[in-house]
Amino acid sequence: MLDTAFKLTLQRSGRSLDVAADTTILETVIAAGVEVSYSCMQGLCGTCETKVISGTPDHRDDFLNDDERASNSVVMICCSRSLSPNLVLDL
Repeated sequence: MLDTAFKLTLQRSGRSLDVAADTTILETVIAAGVEVSYSCMQGLCGTCETKVISGTPDHRDDFLNDDERASNSVVMICCSRSLSPNLVLDL
């Protein structure tokens, strides 16, 4: 699967960031100076769980169960991406 770049909107600050095809959401927000909690960086621990405001996450973690993935209400920003051109998160 080829990753594509997408737009990330941070709801709390109104900032808009570009997530490159070869960069994670977590790496993008850290580079932009946004403080977020994270630990394993592999989608195993749940520390980076972030609420999804709009958009469709591409869940790549091993933490959420099938029902949680289907709800698209949260995303693990350390490893997941977006299936929609814009993902809006509660950051």
